[in-house]
Amino acid sequence: MTETIVIAGAGHAAGQTIVSLRQGGYAGKLILVGEEPYLPYQRPPLSKKFLAGELDVPRLLVRQQKFYTEHDVDVRLSTRVTAIDRKARAATLSTGVSVPWNKLVIATGSRVRKISLPGAELAGVHYLRNIEDVDRIRDDFRSGAKLVIVGAGYIGLEVAAVAVTRGLDVTVVELAERVMARGGAPLISDFFTRVHQQAGVDIRCNTGIQSFNGTARVQGVTLSDGSEIPADLVIVGIGIVPAVEPLIAAGAEGGNGVLVDRLCRTSLPDIYAIGDCAAHVNDFAEGATIRLESVQNANDQANVVARGICGDEAPYHAIPWFWSNQYDLKLQTAGLSAGHDQTVLRGDVASRSFSVLYLKGGKVIAIDCVNATKDYVQGRMIVTARLAATAEQLADAETPLKALLPS
Repeated sequence: MTETIVIAGAGHAAGQTIVSLRQGGYAGKLILVGEEPYLPYQRPPLSKKFLAGELDVPRLLVRQQKFYTEHDVDVRLSTRVTAIDRKARAATLSTGVSVPWNKLVIATGSRVRKISLPGAELAGVHYLRNIEDVDRIRDDFRSGAKLVIVGAGYIGLEVAAVAVTRGLDVTVVELAERVMARGGAPLISDFFTRVHQQAGVDIRCNTGIQSFNGTARVQGVTLSDGSEIPADLVIVGIGIVPAVEPLIAAGAEGGNGVLVDRLCRTSLPDIYAIGDCAAHVNDFAEGATIRLESVQNANDQANVVARGICGDEAPYHAIPWFWSNQYDLKLQTAGLSAGHDQTVLRGDVASRSFSVLYLKGGKVIAIDCVNATKDYVQGRMIVTARLAATAEQLADAETPLKALLPS
């Protein structure tokens, strides 16, 4: 009897799982179940080049339709897994069909965290997580329009950069005391704040939202200090939550995501979880259990699952990395800076090409690079090695970072 693997989800993790399974020689039946009407695609460009109109849908796809046809993948789009019967080894789909599986890969990712405030349901209040979200935003994206962005993380600031460049009047409202506070050092936050302000973006930190105002459509936003600013459209970017309800209901261990081991196996036999929804022990977080919301994690965990199914088990051990494009700036990050006790500036901030290294106990645990690709490439090497170095050595931009590694 032919073995069947069901892959639930249609993001980067799901697409890469299918690619890696077929490349690894898996000859069984593959069923892809995706909630959206699109083949697996990359999400990072949505808030950048796709929003800007510089990429179309086909260029977002992990693989084109031809790949799935040639590799005999049963693709079921506009469909989701609503329930999992672990004993019967079957998944119930939103179409009412029950699909049997020998192995199940949950790559359902996450959904946007909704804001619960008066007026949040008004037309013109948007979230940005998928292609259709961007299509709706584009309908309101016109020069001169007043845009309020709630949240100054990567997505919020990437949207701000695209919007102000296209002539929108942009205000960013952030509850924290600085932008991108979740991951970067104050120096990084201050730099990007200045860049956005110089471009014409009004950034308001330490500020919350009381309500969205209007009748049928949003017309303004009341801030936590009681002031009101006009708004023709609002984009809310306050984080995401893992989409794992059917798996938790089936009995899988988890909470903030589904708990997986180093082979991305859940607590339920022959069920895996990867990508945004997978909570895993991460060596670069000093053994803490975390979720990583990144393409790197989705790709690497997909490869771990595919290799394991194909008989080549290799535990997950990959350095986390992230990036953000804003204006002509590329911010690249390697490692996890949480818990650092020292930062070192390498290069000149005024030149718009510099790096910030994060140390803990004298060892490099992460690096942020702004328009400094060479530092980023070599920085990944020294973070992986947990290099012990002095601040003076790391700050010397004339010495390549890789030269500090033991020979």
